[in-house]
Amino acid sequence: MALLAALLSVAAWWWYTAEMPRRERERAAAAEAAMAEAERAGSLYRWRDAEGRLQVTDEPPKGRPSERISREPRDGLEVDGTRE
Repeated sequence: MALLAALLSVAAWWWYTAEMPRRERERAAAAEAAMAEAERAGSLYRWRDAEGRLQVTDEPPKGRPSERISREPRDGLEVDGTRE
C-alpha cells in the first residue's frame, strides 16, 4: 500500500511539474495579447490632412506626423487656452 501511495505521489509530482510551465507560458501569452489589444484599442491619433483640417482616427495616418492620444481622459480638470 505504501508503494502505491509513493508511486501516486511521484506521478502527481511529475504531472504538475510538467504541466505548470506550459500553463504559465499560455497565461503569460494571453495576458500579453490582452495588453496589446487594450493598448491598441485605447488610442486615437490626431493629425492634419492636406487641407489642414484636424482629423482624429483610430489608426495612425501613413506618411504624416500624428499625435497619439488616449480615449480615456486624465483625472482632474485641465484648462488650456491654446486649443485649436
